[in-house]
Amino acid sequence: MDLKYNVGMVKRRITIAALTIFIAVSFIASSCTPVDPYPSSQRTYQGAAAGAAVGSVAGLLIDKDNRWRGAMIGGLLGGALGGTLTEISQRASREAAQEGKPVVYQSNDGFQRVEAAPVDYNENTDCHKIRERVWQDGKLVKDEVKEVCESDKSEPLY
Repeated sequence: MDLKYNVGMVKRRITIAALTIFIAVSFIASSCTPVDPYPSSQRTYQGAAAGAAVGSVAGLLIDKDNRWRGAMIGGLLGGALGGTLTEISQRASREAAQEGKPVVYQSNDGFQRVEAAPVDYNENTDCHKIRERVWQDGKLVKDEVKEVCESDKSEPLY
C-alpha cells in the first residue's frame, strides 16, 4: 500500500514539474517575439466599432429568419473589416510619411484600395501632411489630408 502511494506521488510530482517547465519555456519563448513597431491605435478601434455597428444593423435587416444571428454575424464581419481597413490606411500613411513617396495597398480581389501620398512637411511640429484616399469597388469613399507626426507633436507655446 505504501508502494502505490509512493508511485502515485512520484507521478504527480513529475507531472507538476513537466507542467512548470512547459509554462516557463512558454513565457521565455513569448518574450522573444518581435514587437509591432506600429501598434493599433485608438482610431483602429473606432473603425472596428463603427464597422461592427453598421454590420450589425445590416445583418439585422438582411436575416429575416433569425435577426439575432444576422446581427451577430454582421457585427463580427463589419468589425473585422472596419478595423482592418482603418489599420491599413494608417499604416499606408505612416509609410508614406517615412519614405517620402506614395504608398498603395490593394486587396487581392481589387475591391478595396488605399493610397497615401505625402503633401507637405512642417519642421516646427515634425509632422507630415499626408493625403489619404480610399476606394471601394472603384468608388472613392474617403479623401482626406491628415497629419502624421514623427514623434509627439510639438507646437510652440506663447
